[in-house]
Amino acid sequence: MTRKFEVMLEELKEVVKKMEDPDTGLDESIALYERGAALIHECERKLAEAELKVTEVTEG
Repeated sequence: MTRKFEVMLEELKEVVKKMEDPDTGLDESIALYERGAALIHECERKLAEAELKVTEVTEG
């Protein structure tokens, strides 16, 4: 199932918030970093798809 961009962006914000928490341990921070990197990659992919669609529409 493809997740919505906005949902992934909200999750990414939560990941960053947890990573900034001084009570978050090293192992959890590493896992959060990996999750954040995956979310960024997926968001970038979705943005590229959207850009392609806009280009296709505007160029006819």
